[in-house]
Amino acid sequence: MKKRIWVPLLVVAAILVIVTSQYPKLYIATGYGAKCMASAIFVAGRDPVNIQENDLDYSFAKYTSSKINYEEKSVVTSFFGLARQKAICREDFGCYLVDEGMPAPLKTTWSLPKIANQQSWKNQWPVGDGKSDTIFPEINSTVLQSALDEAFDQPGEKQKRTAAVVVAYKGKLVAAQYWMEQSVTPDTRLWGWSMNKSIVNAMVGVLVKQHKLSPEASAPVEAWLQDKRRDITINDLLNMSSGLEWNEDYGDISDVTTMLYKERNCYQYASSFPFSKKPGTEWKYSSGTANILSGIIRFALNDDKRYFEFPYTEIFRKIGMNSMVLETDAHGYFVGSSYGYATATDWAKFGQLYLQDGVWQGDSILPKDWVAFTSTPAKAANGEYGAMFWLNRSGKLPDAPADMISCQGHRGQRVFIIPSRELVVVRLGFGDDKFDHNLFLKDILSAFKLPK
Repeated sequence: MKKRIWVPLLVVAAILVIVTSQYPKLYIATGYGAKCMASAIFVAGRDPVNIQENDLDYSFAKYTSSKINYEEKSVVTSFFGLARQKAICREDFGCYLVDEGMPAPLKTTWSLPKIANQQSWKNQWPVGDGKSDTIFPEINSTVLQSALDEAFDQPGEKQKRTAAVVVAYKGKLVAAQYWMEQSVTPDTRLWGWSMNKSIVNAMVGVLVKQHKLSPEASAPVEAWLQDKRRDITINDLLNMSSGLEWNEDYGDISDVTTMLYKERNCYQYASSFPFSKKPGTEWKYSSGTANILSGIIRFALNDDKRYFEFPYTEIFRKIGMNSMVLETDAHGYFVGSSYGYATATDWAKFGQLYLQDGVWQGDSILPKDWVAFTSTPAKAANGEYGAMFWLNRSGKLPDAPADMISCQGHRGQRVFIIPSRELVVVRLGFGDDKFDHNLFLKDILSAFKLPK
């Protein structure tokens, strides 16, 4: 009898030891769960069960549970009642983490001007979202369709977990396919994660064109003026070669997970890190640098209303990227490292802007030669990284052209931009552990005859 009593007690004790030892990490899991659940419901309009199965299906996040308040537009997530975290959604700002029981620090009395929905399947992309009726004799449509089919799971499978694929050629939408089995449609906003770093590149580019920022200038961060950090330039930040200390480990309590899921002011946290090495001498992937740049953009504009409107009026609406929601933290800084949602065809429009050297329908949105600057390898990146864009000069994807640049995000989000082939290829998904990006591009490219 005593033995029967002791066994469950030992089990409970073991669980308590595990939970206690991992307790700080649980806040990362619940912060991730609350933020992702809230954004996927209130920004993307998805079903909570689908979100739990596809977005929160790994590590400690899979064991979290969420309470959704549709009236308040909030989500509270916990781990068996522990480590509660709350995310709240506000019109035009997306969703952000707040301290439960405390008033949210982000308060505004305005919203973005509303626009008519210009996206229609009756209009061809990029004006709308419809596929092109142009016949391109150099495209083997059978091979292209086979490549798209191969990118997706068969019914009932969850291996490749591709949500959407879009292919644009010579400024025309020539292919699009969606994971309908998981309720992903052409109108579904999908997360960009670190692809948003490339949007930060565009925002900096616009301010360079307006002569409000210069890549060569020292980063205007007031706290850095009295120490060695004053030597860090905006270009160093764009190249992720700032020399600041930073840990980008997503599997533990690290600088990046703390910034995103425990802190409430991403700019303040990221800019607080100390000097480690001479700027430009070491390439270190850092989500913190993107959020430092987000703060620099805010201070350069020197007006919060202008800051909140800036990416929409100067970039998104000019190129018809009307589904885009670029999210802020609780203090109103765009989380340029990670948080933005758009449809697959709108992500393709962003890629098309860079394919067209920053020009859209005759409007020079980005400065002259900005795309060339963006594509220039960071000194210490071995040809893999430029200015907030990934490069293929190193041949990391051997079956893709060397001139390819790309936006890349967590769990397999990609916008591939291939100037030599006049192609933009988008792949969005819920994971890429078993997805071969090189083979995917090889299959897509095989459908296009090489130019003579």
